[in-house]
Amino acid sequence: QLQASGGGLVQAGGSLRLSCAASESIFSINVMGWFRQAPGKQRELVAAIASGYITKYTNPVKGRFTISRDSAKNTVFLQMNNLKPEDTAVYYCIADRRTWDEPQYWGQGTLVTVSS
Repeated sequence: QLQASGGGLVQAGGSLRLSCAASESIFSINVMGWFRQAPGKQRELVAAIASGYITKYTNPVKGRFTISRDSAKNTVFLQMNNLKPEDTAVYYCIADRRTWDEPQYWGQGTLVTVSS
């Protein structure tokens, strides 16, 4: 239902762009975003967007990551610039009708590896 793409290996300071498309079986989606989970760490919300323009970012990525959404295509993007080794994690796309705290829908995860 959520198909993510765009992960990969990049050197520190580089950029990646993640994409996530929601299938037509998911309707009335107001919130889309990304969580991540690094090895040995808890899963955390990275960025989310609601109503097409209300955004939320975790502090470590502010100023480096930008979330955007193409509502017509039910697709969300995460532009990640100036990547750091601590950004290495599996990134999960999420979607929900109301909230980014406990989203209903989860994608399969895409691995982002940042080398130093």
